[in-house]
Amino acid sequence: MLKRLSVRNYVLIDSLDIDFPEGLVIITGQTGAGKSILLGALSLLLGSKADASMIGSSADNCVVEGEFSVPEEDDVLKGLLEDNDMDWDDGILTVRRVVNPTGRSRAFVNDSPVQLQFLSVLAPRLIDIHSQHQTLLLTDRHFQMSLLDHFAGDRELLDGYRQHYRKYNDLCREYDRIGKALEKSRAEYEYDKARLDRLTAANLRDNDLEELEAEQKQLANAEEIKECLCTAENLLGSVQSGDGETSVPSLLREASRHLDRISGFVPAAESLSSRLESCRLELDDIISELSSVNSDTEVSEGRLQEVEERLSLLYSLMRAFSCDSVAGLVAVRDSLSESISGMAVSDERRSEIGKEMQVESASLENAAKRLSEARKEAAGRLSSAIRDLVRSMELPDAEFSIGLEPSEKTSDGADSVSYSFSSTGRNLKDVSKCASGGEMSRIMLALKSIMARYANMPAMIFDEIDTGVSGSVADKMGSVICDMGKYMQVFAITHLPQVAAKGSAHYLVSKTTTDGRTVSEIKRLSDKERVMEIARMLSGSVLTDAAVANAESLLAENQSSIREME
Repeated sequence: MLKRLSVRNYVLIDSLDIDFPEGLVIITGQTGAGKSILLGALSLLLGSKADASMIGSSADNCVVEGEFSVPEEDDVLKGLLEDNDMDWDDGILTVRRVVNPTGRSRAFVNDSPVQLQFLSVLAPRLIDIHSQHQTLLLTDRHFQMSLLDHFAGDRELLDGYRQHYRKYNDLCREYDRIGKALEKSRAEYEYDKARLDRLTAANLRDNDLEELEAEQKQLANAEEIKECLCTAENLLGSVQSGDGETSVPSLLREASRHLDRISGFVPAAESLSSRLESCRLELDDIISELSSVNSDTEVSEGRLQEVEERLSLLYSLMRAFSCDSVAGLVAVRDSLSESISGMAVSDERRSEIGKEMQVESASLENAAKRLSEARKEAAGRLSSAIRDLVRSMELPDAEFSIGLEPSEKTSDGADSVSYSFSSTGRNLKDVSKCASGGEMSRIMLALKSIMARYANMPAMIFDEIDTGVSGSVADKMGSVICDMGKYMQVFAITHLPQVAAKGSAHYLVSKTTTDGRTVSEIKRLSDKERVMEIARMLSGSVLTDAAVANAESLLAENQSSIREME
């Protein structure tokens, strides 16, 4: 409920601070007094577009602030606050909107800055402003179904259906996505398979190219290499001496022995002998390795041809696959292999999803059937309830019917709803095509009245819903609105005294002019002031004793009715 409203510098409102009680709140005032300005301020608070024209005569900012009391069981609203990191504050919400002279605005909830979009989401949970044009909702199938669901109390069935609906549609989307991917993969399968086979047959190794290039160079120069190795080995292995041919290591050994013989006389000879021995050992090792290399080096035209053919294959593959290394070819091969293997996995996963879809489809059908049965059972009772309320507002022959037909599944179920009406009780037609303005107002009021009982409704503002009706009909409509006040906070902006006499709190919107400035004000009327205001509504600008007496009678009668209902 709206507990308090504060307005500063908004159009014709200089300053306003006012508290509101629970139940039915009546707001009256002469045409042009500023009731629409008050609604505009509330609409601004709840997210409507701001502009500089809203700024009053003062150069200051325009500020509209409302304090709302929200029931603890409103889990939806609590979830909205938690999702946006805002404090619950024991069910008290303070919403503030500030508009500067340039027309730009800022919004706050419990002193935390919020985006305008968040206010738009929050607003329907706080106040429902029902204008005289809102009867268009009667043609909204979603609104019609929502009312039926609230009346039927099928929230658990609807939530269960929606869970199955979301899951089934998620599976369908995944099934189609994999199907499209497989279709694309199959179109490329033969091409990719041929490429993979070509790379697989090449038996690729990461360092293959470097090793082959080194071997190719060696084989291409094998004869020269062989000649040089043999010459080097021969030079070290045979040296002409006075005694014939001998090896260099033998000469070093002989030289070392001679130096050992004189080491007792020449101390340096021992060191020189040791160094010669080291040279001999190193030379023996060199000759051994040289012999091994020489024996391993072959002059093979056949092997050279094999290596060059292998290199040619690798070079052609690198060009074909736009790679600059064998490692790149290996990566392409592995990617193709994974893609082709993944196709088999995707095919298997799609088959699994198909089976899940069959199971979920059966669950969805069952959930839709149970939801439809609950709606059909409630439709008759709701039709009777609306019919009785409409008849109570002086349409004694009225008939109202809610029809349900099977339809394509949506998030709201597998039913199509229709509201039919006839003021004469014959030839029922779609409510939007057969009801006059006054009849539409009465039907809409009946619907809202039922929603007040069965739905967790926010505070509701009726902006002249009684337009087009008068007399006893207005009195009956006022009684319905008053009855709604037992379940929720209701504001009724009205020009009809029969409606204004309902409820226990009455506020008057007035306009005054001082020093050439016109301002709008709102205040709560005392019992005596309320009598005079209703008398004015009955008789016009000139109050008569009869109008005052009539006003007193209306108020006394309605207060007695309120006490009886309590």
